[in-house]
Amino acid sequence: MAFLKLYKDKLRHNYDFLNDMFKEQGIDWAVVTKLLCGNEAYLKEVLDLGVREVCDSRLSNLAKIKEIDPSVQTVYIKPPPKRSIEEVVRYADVSFNSESETIRQLSEEAVRQGKTHKVTIMIELGDLREGIMGDHLMDFYQKIFELPNIEVVAIGSNLNCLHGVMPSQDKLIQLSLYKQLIEAKFGKQIPWVTGGTSVVLPLIGKKQVPKAVNHFRIGETLFFGVDLWNESPFDGMKTGVIKLYSEILEITEKPKIPIGLLSVNPSGDVYEIEEDDYGKTSYRAILDVGLLDISPDYMIPDDPAIKVVNASSDMLIVDLGDNKENYEVGDLLSFDLKYMGALSLLNSDYIDKKIV
Repeated sequence: MAFLKLYKDKLRHNYDFLNDMFKEQGIDWAVVTKLLCGNEAYLKEVLDLGVREVCDSRLSNLAKIKEIDPSVQTVYIKPPPKRSIEEVVRYADVSFNSESETIRQLSEEAVRQGKTHKVTIMIELGDLREGIMGDHLMDFYQKIFELPNIEVVAIGSNLNCLHGVMPSQDKLIQLSLYKQLIEAKFGKQIPWVTGGTSVVLPLIGKKQVPKAVNHFRIGETLFFGVDLWNESPFDGMKTGVIKLYSEILEITEKPKIPIGLLSVNPSGDVYEIEEDDYGKTSYRAILDVGLLDISPDYMIPDDPAIKVVNASSDMLIVDLGDNKENYEVGDLLSFDLKYMGALSLLNSDYIDKKIV
């Protein structure tokens, strides 16, 4: 069975690095755990770092966090479904919202549960995912600020998550100005402006984050140590916090080009022949992981001589070239992962999860 390893020392290193950086800037931050897909062992490792606020997009994951440590503040980071209002109030201390009717229902449920439910108002800054349009913000806030058992604790936005719109100093200034307008008009303080996710981090080093932006939600850079602007490691952070290991099931020297009439494979692809490969052979290995678990596009072999060829539902094919490392059946190959690949693997029941 293929398996993942989470390296505790690397995770701790990255957490401390980020925590020190945010403390120096006077910024609060929360850890986004949706990558971990509710894996209890991995969640415990994160909470053991000293995390006091956790963001997730699945209510079952937030419920698991509350089981592990009820004192941790949980944040539901997508607009709440109306059919799940009761669970949102029960398991999420805070939720991200962009519909006034949803917040009204959260208010009613919070009254029933005897709780105060906190909300973050999400504002559209151009990536066109969740968020109200800025020119509707005053009317929106007017409708919700007097609702019982509701406390607006932040305004925020998401960038780069859908259309790839990158954050900028101008967009963060715009977000900060919305906070000033609300406070001036309604005489209500909004404690936090949550400026975004890992993709915003490089702006801190460039001193392009306004003082009003005092909160971040970080997942990808914590687990991968990566600067999302150039997809390279952050100076001073660790990569390889989570790695995939997969066993070789077969090694055979085979032609580099398929033999026979080519048609569409089960994934809907047609193989494109590279003319330079005619008459050539290489050692090909079959690994015990497949498309059911991860797309090959998100896998980076630790051995640079290995090339990922393609995958079927339950098997991955890699090209070992001349097999200079003398790999054998039963050997493990290791891979670094991109975020979406790790997400798929953590969501797979067929991949074992280990801690180092």
